[in-house]
Amino acid sequence: MPPSALRDRKRERTRRALLAAAAELFEQRGYEETTVADIAAAAEVGTRTFFNYFGSKEELLFPDPEERVRAAVAAVAARRPGEQPVEVVLRALRAVGDTPGEHLIDDLAARLALLRARISRTVPAVSGRAAHAQLVAQREIARHLHRAFPGELDEVGAAALVGGVVGAVSGALTVVFQEGNPADGERLQRRIDETTTRVLRPWLAGHR
Repeated sequence: MPPSALRDRKRERTRRALLAAAAELFEQRGYEETTVADIAAAAEVGTRTFFNYFGSKEELLFPDPEERVRAAVAAVAARRPGEQPVEVVLRALRAVGDTPGEHLIDDLAARLALLRARISRTVPAVSGRAAHAQLVAQREIARHLHRAFPGELDEVGAAALVGGVVGAVSGALTVVFQEGNPADGERLQRRIDETTTRVLRPWLAGHR
């Protein structure tokens, strides 16, 4: 294996170790009670090494933002015959991580999505970053949704549908996170899936 490939593999292992350490500490101690130094120590690296990978603590909750948007666009492009626009929107939002669900609870990406959704509702710095990331993702999803359903949705209609679904699900999940026990991640995950399905039922019925 070339030295460059070995270096890339080592960097990816270190990066993933930092993400895994952060997820573990955020779940156990809480986001605000965890410091960058705590995360670096748990990942067995120095604080300077941490900042070679992430610019801040909140950035850990938003890894690979461009990749997340690409995943959402791919979800729209992969729509199945007969699939409704609202179903495509939900799948795209789950791909980007704005609506956690349909993931294994021990998967690192799923854990981070769950943490991001919960923490962004209580921590202003994370909330602002989440709002910006969500706006970027919504614009791209709406743009591609319009292309996928040109006969059903114009640009305004696509943007309205994406924004409506995001608002409805986000509002409902705020209540779920207030009621849920953060330590019981599997039960919270089920509640998220159930609530999302219930909230979207009228949308699905209206688009049949």
